[in-house]
Amino acid sequence: MSEAKDSFLLRYPNFSLLLLGRLLSTVAMLTQSVTLGWQVYSIARLEHSVEYSAFLVGMIGLVQFVPMFAFVLLAGETADRYDRRKILIACSLLQVACSAGLAALAGMERPSLVGIFAIAALFGVGRAFTMPASASLGPMLVPRDILPRAIGWNTLAMQAGMVLGPWLGGVLCAISVPAAYGTSAALYAAAGVAVWLIAANTKPDHRGGARLKLIAEGLTYVWSNKIVFGAISLDLFAVLLGGVTALLPVFARDILHIGPDGFGLLRSGPAIGGGLMALALSTRPIQRDAGFWMLVSVASYGLATIIFAVSTWVWVSMLALAALGAADTVSVFVRQSLIQIVTPDPMRGRVTAVSSLFISASNELGEFESGVAARFLGPVGAAIFGGAGSIVLTGVWARIFPALRTAHLDTVRTEMPAKR
Repeated sequence: MSEAKDSFLLRYPNFSLLLLGRLLSTVAMLTQSVTLGWQVYSIARLEHSVEYSAFLVGMIGLVQFVPMFAFVLLAGETADRYDRRKILIACSLLQVACSAGLAALAGMERPSLVGIFAIAALFGVGRAFTMPASASLGPMLVPRDILPRAIGWNTLAMQAGMVLGPWLGGVLCAISVPAAYGTSAALYAAAGVAVWLIAANTKPDHRGGARLKLIAEGLTYVWSNKIVFGAISLDLFAVLLGGVTALLPVFARDILHIGPDGFGLLRSGPAIGGGLMALALSTRPIQRDAGFWMLVSVASYGLATIIFAVSTWVWVSMLALAALGAADTVSVFVRQSLIQIVTPDPMRGRVTAVSSLFISASNELGEFESGVAARFLGPVGAAIFGGAGSIVLTGVWARIFPALRTAHLDTVRTEMPAKR
């Protein structure tokens, strides 16, 4: 068994290249994200209060979410129509251009916040097309019966990138903001090369039809499967309320007083806990009571957020962020398993696009919500509000989605297709 696990990546080289691309692009994205947050907050603090500066950091999430919201459903249909590998290569080129543009702006004496937000919006367009193409490409590269193991490896790669990216961004933006963006551009280019090297048929079996009709078909599929809909909507609202990512520059600079290096460490905290949980899930994946454990994980996520909010000690804050990341990884694992295993490949891009829309809303709109809440409640009050909201939400979802509460991954895999 251990030999089979050890040879997994060797037996599926195309999937390994995809994992490498995801790792590199995740490091690039989070290096850039950390640098963006620190740069915008630092520029804003030259003229504005802590609360208003935190609001401007939250605006980064909003300007990325709006184009993602506008394009992601079209991107899902595109991923079901055209070669998914080529879509990812095109997205990598766009991401390289965005990072290079941010580096050029950062080299100016007084970078324009308007210019930074404009490039962030263009980056949001690229992410809209990246997410469904990337998520729907993986199942094409491995046999269906080992998808759970592939999902475990994918989670590990993502968590590794989420550890390295914030740390790298914190170190580099403390040295040189243009160098941090330049590093992101190089990593995006390397990710594109890894995907380009994939030697497999990555064009889906497209059956034709009008774009709007096919997009509606994907939406209907998600809505008709209440377990899937309950899982992705729970994740949406929990992270929307409880996310503290946008507030980390504020906590690092004005509450914990640990500077940009400490900021990068805080950004790595959730990924450290998430990586350890992903390692556990890769050896003992959840099968029974998956819905129950997802609900427990969301409630735990909210509790960890509250602990982080009230902490004034760095080590307590780091532990709380690690617990938060571990809880979120359980939710992500259950959601990905439900979507990738039960969805037929010809419509996987559209279904993944709906999930991506929910994920984007939780991440980018969550940053905006945190910024707005911080404007009125202060950063600590905003984090407490979000954590408490996640806990309350868990109870509400357990009541209105009873099928989610009792869902088992092993039985859902056989029952879900019959309900379409």
